[in-house]
Amino acid sequence: MKALFFDLDNTLLDRDESVKSFIDDQYERLRSHVGHILKEEYTTRFLELDQFGYVWKDKVYKQLVEEYRIQGITWEELLQDYLSSFRNHCLSFNHLHAVLIELTNKGYKLGMISNGFSDFQRGNIRALKIEKYFHSIIISEDLGIKKPDLTIFLKGLEEVGVAAEESFFVGDHPVNDIEAPKKLGFKTIWKKNKHFHDVKSDYIIEDLSEIIHILHKKEV
Repeated sequence: MKALFFDLDNTLLDRDESVKSFIDDQYERLRSHVGHILKEEYTTRFLELDQFGYVWKDKVYKQLVEEYRIQGITWEELLQDYLSSFRNHCLSFNHLHAVLIELTNKGYKLGMISNGFSDFQRGNIRALKIEKYFHSIIISEDLGIKKPDLTIFLKGLEEVGVAAEESFFVGDHPVNDIEAPKKLGFKTIWKKNKHFHDVKSDYIIEDLSEIIHILHKKEV
């Protein structure tokens, strides 16, 4: 095995905790507009509408403004605040840097393939300070296609210069990150989370450090 490709959200970036941190901060900063809503209710409703990141925030903020009759600030302004401030709350999963350093030192090539908007996702990647470890970073908006379209994985393989059979894909989504790359011949590693169950992956991990143990077994 020569390469590992990673998803970003809920794989390297602890998106759930990052969102909670951001919303708590947004609520406090904009209390004059949203203070008539209990903070816990504002947070809970945002997370419900967000659907683990699979609903874009324009729809989330439109719904919040309508439901809670938010005055003095528009959904567009709330969205812009999210776009510009979320990166200040990006939290990684445990052992992220240590794992990427060890993989690099062992000679593995690293790629990242993430769905999302380019400027937003790249800002989050920079916030995690992990750009330097990757030979290739592909965001779906750059190509006009997104996972699970197999073309986006083929582009990643081309940029890194490896075959699917020589590569792992590590991610959290059972279709986008596991089923799709398996069709091309990737070995897959599912980053376990509370949102999905019974995922058919070659390996399952709870902590990123477990990747090192998987590779060690394959090297022996």
